Amino acid sequence: MSEFDRKIPVGIQSFPDIIENQYMYVDKTEYIYKLVHRGKPYFLSRPRRFGKSLFLSTLKAYWEGKKELFKGLKIDELEKNNPDAWQPYPVFYFDFNRDNYADEFALEGVLDDHLKKWESVYGLTGQDGSLAMRFQNLLVSAYNKEKKRCVVLVDEYDKSLLESTENSTLHEKNKAVFKGFFSTLKSFDGYIRFVFITGVTKFSQVGIFSDMNQLNDISFEDKYSGICGITEAEMKANFQPEIEALADARHFTYEECLQRLKNMYDGYRFSPECADIYNPFSLLSALEKRRFGAFWFQTGTPTFLVRKLRELNFDVRQFDERTIQASESVLSDYRIENPDPIPLFYQTGCLTIKGYTDYIEEVLYTLGFPNREVRYAFLECLLPAYVANYGPGSGKDIFTLNRYIEAGNVEGIRNVFSALFASIPYTSNDAPFEHYFQTITFIVFTLLGKYTKCEMHTAAGRIDCVVETANFVYIFEFKRDKSADEALRQIEEKQYAKAYEADPRQLFLTGANFDSETRQLEGWKTVVSGQ
Repeated sequence: MSEFDRKIPVGIQSFPDIIENQYMYVDKTEYIYKLVHRGKPYFLSRPRRFGKSLFLSTLKAYWEGKKELFKGLKIDELEKNNPDAWQPYPVFYFDFNRDNYADEFALEGVLDDHLKKWESVYGLTGQDGSLAMRFQNLLVSAYNKEKKRCVVLVDEYDKSLLESTENSTLHEKNKAVFKGFFSTLKSFDGYIRFVFITGVTKFSQVGIFSDMNQLNDISFEDKYSGICGITEAEMKANFQPEIEALADARHFTYEECLQRLKNMYDGYRFSPECADIYNPFSLLSALEKRRFGAFWFQTGTPTFLVRKLRELNFDVRQFDERTIQASESVLSDYRIENPDPIPLFYQTGCLTIKGYTDYIEEVLYTLGFPNREVRYAFLECLLPAYVANYGPGSGKDIFTLNRYIEAGNVEGIRNVFSALFASIPYTSNDAPFEHYFQTITFIVFTLLGKYTKCEMHTAAGRIDCVVETANFVYIFEFKRDKSADEALRQIEEKQYAKAYEADPRQLFLTGANFDSETRQLEGWKTVVSGQ
């Protein structure tokens, strides 16, 4: 079978659909075997579009006894000597993915729709009482009819909570609905065989977590770290023809293509000893489309995260300096009243584990961007929050700046920065104003690194930025409320240009000064080295 005949399941979340229609499937069924034979209620947190729904669909098919779908997969071999395997159980699958929760009673409507469907199956139509009571009646009826305890699967339980984070009244209401409804999982434990709950984040005050003392959160466990997403070994074993086709389409060698895929989509880690995980949606999209892009990020720009960073005056330079640290307890719990955005940034996939220190009583994680896709796409999303009227054709966009840099147009470069800094909104508080200035500088030079070589450190000191193209090298030093001459003196005194003495490319040394009172770029001097 050629790569043209093989079907890549981009965005397909139904396990039966993948198997019956012969899509490629990365076998995760060994994890199902481990989970069902331990038997505890589980919770798993992973970013959106990371395979949670597909895994739950696979669990559903297993508990429904659909053995024919698992032929040739790992669990088929693991269960071959188990006489109790593949018996169908009553399954209650709550899918919170599909709905918009802006309406005040949207969550209750979703729960009601689920219950009505099952009530028709078990002859309980026209039931009165609360949503929780109706669910309790269903569990008892299913147990009495099937003579087996029930399986409860909950997919993306927190969607209504995440969508209401900026509406505190609705958010608290939805939490109360969940607490009342899912308290059933504890009080009717005798009727339940298995529970698996997924979400992006863990709202600890929701009844699912506060009432179920035995809920096993496997989000940070090494042995389940690859339960969603795709490891490098899985990618190579399952998609070699597609990688070769992508390499041919983009004129790379096979090894160059592997490295590009790794840089763009690898880098997620969900436990201390976790192997790096590829973002499955982006990886499969790149293989299907035979090009690279920010596929995952484009499916849902986290505008509420951007607003939170700006409101908190968060220093986004920390993202690249790996100074962000948090404990497991902090990362696993998000509360709307918590001003710290880091747990939500981790849980939504904008940050991941880059390292850790194992103390006696707790693990301290160091966090950073997982890969180039997230790094650049997030900063591209962030810049318009700090620059008024930013966008293509504005004269202050990153594409215009890159074009001037590639052409050696120092006057054009100055004009772009003048326009960028002039767009900083007015504020009477000096600290946020400086924050805007530093943030814009950091984001712009970081985004330039997507197109050119951009460094921001030397052994002799910290250069604001060095940008290298095929024909030019630029060394920039920015000052605030000082002078362009002082900025140039620092370049000279720190000998920032020394590393390029033998370089045949033209070297531009630029000192710039930003006046916070006038909010303008008041000083800009460029010296061509050697002239």
